[in-house]
Amino acid sequence: MSVAIDLATLWAFIIALAVFIYVVMDGFDLGLGILFPLFPAKHDRDVITNTVAPVWDGNETWLVLGGGGLMAAFPLAYSILLPALYAPLIAMLIGLIFRGVAFEFRWRTRSTRNLWDIAFAGGSWVAALAQGIALGAILQGVHVEGRHYAGGWWDWLTPFSILTGISLVVGYALLGATWLILKTEDDLRDKAYRISWVLLFLMLLAIAAVSLATPLLPIQQYADRWFTRPTIFLAAPVPLAVVGVTVLMLKNLAQKRDGWPFFLALALFFLSYAGLGISIYPYIVPQSVTIWQAAAPERSQLIMLPGVLVLVPLILGYTAWAYWVFRGKVGHDAGYH
Repeated sequence: MSVAIDLATLWAFIIALAVFIYVVMDGFDLGLGILFPLFPAKHDRDVITNTVAPVWDGNETWLVLGGGGLMAAFPLAYSILLPALYAPLIAMLIGLIFRGVAFEFRWRTRSTRNLWDIAFAGGSWVAALAQGIALGAILQGVHVEGRHYAGGWWDWLTPFSILTGISLVVGYALLGATWLILKTEDDLRDKAYRISWVLLFLMLLAIAAVSLATPLLPIQQYADRWFTRPTIFLAAPVPLAVVGVTVLMLKNLAQKRDGWPFFLALALFFLSYAGLGISIYPYIVPQSVTIWQAAAPERSQLIMLPGVLVLVPLILGYTAWAYWVFRGKVGHDAGYH
């Protein structure tokens, strides 16, 4: 597997970066919603939402950048994948809308706060599950004829896509639990530690299950990338690194070092994402359309590039500033207005 650095490859990396940043940044606040039912006390739920109140709505910026960049830079892939994934993508958007509205409204009412808490948790579950199912649907292949999607409405729904959906829910929940370790104190922090132990083992199980199931899909490239030379030498460090990060994670959870579990959980996501890239490159629609076949004309990509090269550092800058300003632990006396 060789990597040719050209405009199409550069744009593929930009979009992959935007999607990854969205996954890890929106992943932990989706994880908080997934964990909401495990924290029934009102004051705990208030603290949980206060940990992300200053930053959560900015995380969707990266989803817009990833989706908009895909449409602009790879219009053919966009036109194929969108019809193939209408149902899970619509479910994801509905889930994100519900959790966004619920996040704001739960602070404005007393009589129906429990209903908004249910909407917040339910929206988080639906959005996370739909994202994982969409990923599985792409990985298992999309039926393409010519330049069009030729599959059915339910092609996305398979045992493999359900597996990837559940796996992503588990991963987001781990990010949420380790975020609580980083940001909370006392009993809430201690409970987050206990939950993180369970979720870490569930995530490792999910990584193993997806890793074993992916080469069994009817796409020969996946098995070739992971089990034949020379690409096995590129792929082999990924599972080894997963083992190393897991050992560090177990050590830091056991020693209760609050600052490390969240970033080690991010490392597990990065390694999983790297494994995904190794599996599918250079296809943007697996086994059907490469990044070069899907790319917009070079002139169009070149015109858009300066804007993105300014926009991405700008977003990264204000995002980093927001996290820096609101760093540290969030106590029970914190408030959201």
